[in-house]
Amino acid sequence: MDWYDSVFELIDLRSFSNLWYWIALAVVWSSASHYVLGVPYDLVLRAKRKGGQAALDLEDLVRININRLLYIGEVSGLWLFGLGFFILTSLALLGFVYYLEFAQALLLILFPMSILGLMSISTARLIRETVEDLDQLYARLLRHRFWTQVLGIVSIFVTAMWGMYQNVNLGSL
Repeated sequence: MDWYDSVFELIDLRSFSNLWYWIALAVVWSSASHYVLGVPYDLVLRAKRKGGQAALDLEDLVRININRLLYIGEVSGLWLFGLGFFILTSLALLGFVYYLEFAQALLLILFPMSILGLMSISTARLIRETVEDLDQLYARLLRHRFWTQVLGIVSIFVTAMWGMYQNVNLGSL
């Protein structure tokens, strides 16, 4: 086996049978559930337990990230929404009409992440409009993290089932 075959075996576009795809999927959802609106979850727990400077840091970081998210949503949200739908529709067509497995794999990562993006903007708006004290902020951040993890579990389950189906289906050809 020469180096050319080794490289293309490592960068296999049959995504569901490639270990790198599953590592990337795990990293994406691990990062998404650790960073709640861009705030590390350990900071949320430390602020809830100890208060003081950690609570002030949490408030500042949440305020900065919420303002950033809502500003991006207000300034270019419609364009990003349209571009996102174009990309997701293109991947869906390439993946499920033209049976391109790489497009299916990307869609199974990007579609749930786009839902998470919309959830994040919604949570940011709710925090800005309704949260008045730290206990409400903790509750809202914990609720957002919970629903992020639920979305991640469902996404990983659906991706695993589809990946196994593709591997069994292509293995029988």
